[in-house]
Amino acid sequence: MTNYVALLRAVNVGGTGKLPMAELRAMCQSLGFANVRTYIASGNVVFSSKLSETAVKKKLERALETYAGKPVGVVIRTAAELAAVLDANPFKSAAANRTVAIFLDAPPPADTLTGISGQQIEEIALGVREIYVHYGNGIANSKLKIAAARTGTARNMNTVTTLAEWAVA
Repeated sequence: MTNYVALLRAVNVGGTGKLPMAELRAMCQSLGFANVRTYIASGNVVFSSKLSETAVKKKLERALETYAGKPVGVVIRTAAELAAVLDANPFKSAAANRTVAIFLDAPPPADTLTGISGQQIEEIALGVREIYVHYGNGIANSKLKIAAARTGTARNMNTVTTLAEWAVA
């Protein structure tokens, strides 16, 4: 069995995509996933499965679309991949609540850094399938827009740390 973390896009954020975490847990269990745990109400779920990452993603996205009546983006990482995201964080000395990893399905495009607007003091770095951003003045005050991040989903380093810990347990 492989331990996975699923990160749902646009769930319970800003009043859109309402999905109670109890229902997400039940959905994952009904799909045959084991050791299912959710973390905070923004669409983070840790579980085990014998299926491949691709199969897990397809099953979960299908179930979520049936539930929501529209597509819900899901990014999947193994426990090892999530630990690697933490290790590769180029902004380790910055406040964890002001540093995010934007999780993508594929590596960031080569032109990611040129497709940015509104950058002020934010620092940006590219990862394997992530974009790291340190919001020096906090995310709420930022005007930063990263075109390559449109289909991704962001989690701050506090959340990534907890999910990585849960995924290896």
